Amino acid sequence: MKKVISVLVVFVLISCGAKKTTGSSALYEVLTTQSDGGGNIKFFEILTEPNEVKMLENDPLLAGKVKEGDTNSSNYVILNMGEKNTGGYSIAVEKVEETDKNIIITVKENSPAPGGMNMQVITYPYTVVKIHSKKPIIIN
Repeated sequence: MKKVISVLVVFVLISCGAKKTTGSSALYEVLTTQSDGGGNIKFFEILTEPNEVKMLENDPLLAGKVKEGDTNSSNYVILNMGEKNTGGYSIAVEKVEETDKNIIITVKENSPAPGGMNMQVITYPYTVVKIHSKKPIIIN
């Protein structure tokens, strides 16, 4: 019985010493990923100025996620995959790394499985990402 109590006491002491992080310290935030609604050509656009972000503020899918003063401390990136002939395509952020001088975004394009059944419809996949930094952005 003493051993069980000793183990429980040690466990409680260890868990009380663990640090918890509060707040959002993430370098980036995916605001939306859609299978349709993007442009008809593949492009990546970095939005850094308030006048560039106006179109995002008016987008109903981004309501409440993009605020007027956000461009003081953040940049936005639109990842557009272009026109696709079937469903099942998507574009996403694989990873975001911060260096001393810039932010490096690695993009991942997902395609439907070969031979799989997909809707025969034209789609325009895109993703909008908020980068919590004003450093220059490099997209891979």
